[in-house]
Amino acid sequence: MWASNFRVGQGHDTHRLEAGLPLMLGGVKIPHTHGAVGHSDADVLLHCLTDALFGALAAGDIGEWFPDTDPANKKADSRRFLQAAVEEVRSKGWAIVNVDCTVHLEQPKLAKHKPAIRQSLATLLEIELDRVGLKAKTGEGLGPVGEGRAIVADAVVLLERNPI
Repeated sequence: MWASNFRVGQGHDTHRLEAGLPLMLGGVKIPHTHGAVGHSDADVLLHCLTDALFGALAAGDIGEWFPDTDPANKKADSRRFLQAAVEEVRSKGWAIVNVDCTVHLEQPKLAKHKPAIRQSLATLLEIELDRVGLKAKTGEGLGPVGEGRAIVADAVVLLERNPI
C-alpha cells in the first residue's frame, strides 16, 4: 500500500451580504455597513479553511461536523469550528505546513485589515505567520461579488505527516 507524507485540502464558501450585520473575516471583525448572512457568525474565511482541513483528512465537511440544524451552532463563533478541525488534524498525526487563502469582496477594501486577519489565522492554526497566505480580490463590478451582494472565500492547505 502506498502512503504519502503530504495531503492537500481545498475549501470554498459563499455567503450573501446584508446591511446591518457584522462582517467577520478570519476571526476579525471588519468595520462595514454589510455583513455575511449565516446560521453561525458567517465567517466565510474560517468556514472555507475548516473545510480545507477536513478535506485534506477525507473527513467530511463543515456541514457534517457542525450542521445548521443543531441549535448549538446558531450564531456560533466560527473560530470554534476551525479549532475543531485543527484538533482533528493533529489527532490523526498530521501537521499544517501552510495555508493560502483568497477572499473575494467588492467592499470594503481589505488591504489594511490583512495583517490582523493573517495574525488571527496563524494564531488559530498554531503556525508561523509566514505560513499564512492571504489575498483579497474584487469582482470588478461583475456578478454577486462585484455587485456587493456576496462574499466568497477559497483556501488551500498542505498537511505533512508528523514524524514518528
